[in-house]
Amino acid sequence: MSDPKQVVLCFMAHPDDAEILCGGVLIRLGQLGWDIHIATVAAGDCGSDKLGPAEIAAVRKQEGINAAGSIGGTYHTLAEPDVNVVFDQATNRKAIDLFRQINPTLVITHPREDYMLDHEQTHLLARSAAFSFPIPNASPLPLPAGAHIPHLYYADPVEGRDPYTGQMVTPTTVIDVSDVIDQKAAMLACHASQRDWLRAHHGMDEYLEAMKRFGEHRGSLIGVDYAEAFRQHLGHAFPENDLLAKLLK
Repeated sequence: MSDPKQVVLCFMAHPDDAEILCGGVLIRLGQLGWDIHIATVAAGDCGSDKLGPAEIAAVRKQEGINAAGSIGGTYHTLAEPDVNVVFDQATNRKAIDLFRQINPTLVITHPREDYMLDHEQTHLLARSAAFSFPIPNASPLPLPAGAHIPHLYYADPVEGRDPYTGQMVTPTTVIDVSDVIDQKAAMLACHASQRDWLRAHHGMDEYLEAMKRFGEHRGSLIGVDYAEAFRQHLGHAFPENDLLAKLLK
């Protein structure tokens, strides 16, 4: 692993969340030499109307491995059951241990308010683990050299909307991903099982085109073709300098 000061962990609820919400930024960080880690709390076991839980979970794990590998990254999962992600002692411990193993400098996760509770509970797990993993007694795993509270960013909620008000959220940081949009689309296409599932459950087709349309919407904020938007966590003890903007603008 490279310098622990150059490790990004995208900690999301389900396989394909990372690719949709921040795949472009992960690609750009990889181009700068950063180690890329994508982790999901859930196994993706509800992501099919045809396969059973164990079967579709195995498919989605391999898709996550393939997607991360396509940009030189590593995929991890806590393998919690879909629609049952909760912030409890056991899952919190798993998250802290994963962060201790990866030792991220930068973490990207879901916002506090999103369209489904798996995302909101993942947000709590990420906040807890980001703050706690450098505390020596927080995990029985060895404390990595240089471990510290990382920069923390929240990706857009799905469709960029606050689910309680319906209003578009206002980002603190918008990053141009126009030059890597094709690579982002290829990364998302690794999740082949989800096109059919989303069409069956959500009435949604054009899996890749929907991602691009929202990227165009966020790109209009800064006058580029495609962009991804984030809000930085600025709470006590977290770094306050806008690292993403410094690195990628």
